[in-house]
Amino acid sequence: MINQGRSLELFFIDGRPDGMLTAEVFNWTGHVLRVPRTQIIDGLARPEAGHTGVYVLIGEREGEALAYIGEAEDMRSRLKEHVIRKDWWEYAVLVTSASNNLHKAHVKYLESRLVEIARNVSATPLENGNTPPRSSLSEAAISNMEGFLETLMMVLPAIRVDMFLQKSRSPDIKNGGSASDPVGLEFEFSMPRHGLKATAILSSGELIVKAGSEARAAWIGDRKNNTHYFKLYDELVTSGVLIDHGQHRKFTKDYAFSSPSAAAAIVAGRSANGRTCWQLKSDGRTYAEWEEALIAAANGTEP
Repeated sequence: MINQGRSLELFFIDGRPDGMLTAEVFNWTGHVLRVPRTQIIDGLARPEAGHTGVYVLIGEREGEALAYIGEAEDMRSRLKEHVIRKDWWEYAVLVTSASNNLHKAHVKYLESRLVEIARNVSATPLENGNTPPRSSLSEAAISNMEGFLETLMMVLPAIRVDMFLQKSRSPDIKNGGSASDPVGLEFEFSMPRHGLKATAILSSGELIVKAGSEARAAWIGDRKNNTHYFKLYDELVTSGVLIDHGQHRKFTKDYAFSSPSAAAAIVAGRSANGRTCWQLKSDGRTYAEWEEALIAAANGTEP
């Protein structure tokens, strides 16, 4: 099935990209409001803050990412409590219905599912205790809520909420790929000196390192200047995506990276140029050489 494009409308309420914003999708009943804690008074004054919905608090505690997921019939009152009792969160994301037609059972179901998804992804620890039980809904209502969630999972990463974004996935392989249709092209990254090898598939603009691929046993790179990659390596170890495997670590599942260099850094345990580290399994060309040839072919010229 071909994925269809979707149109997302973002409204920056005060004209600043780091300020309050709303997000809506055509033909979707949901409404999302993101509010920095520094603007929480203004955010709680908005009409949607008084609606029934679910919310996510996002921030850090002692330098580590942390989130809390909740639901309320009056989110304004609930968030006022969190302002007093929780000092770690930096911004809140409120999810409601534009027409305020979500009721208590709906939002309890959504809360439970969001906690389930966040814990399955394991990108951000939750302050929540046990996963709340799903509310009892009719078969039709469950279908509606799952459809609501599907669109919400597209909206949240667009407003920089990545904690629900599943990076462990199976590649969309289609006949092994080709130069003109690269989906499914297979790349390898080997470090003979250290006896490790990783394999990855290009799929939907991501490089998916395959389960069974090896990575260095520990991060040996600069932790100060490569904070993002070091934290990602640590997260993958903590979540069980990377496990001990003799002298190395091993990927337990397929994992998607947004760039070849991010994938290479995790495999190498340090910053690495993924465009030269990854090589086509079919002919040994580097990712950079393959990419340049692809661009040249599109322009009708030789590389």
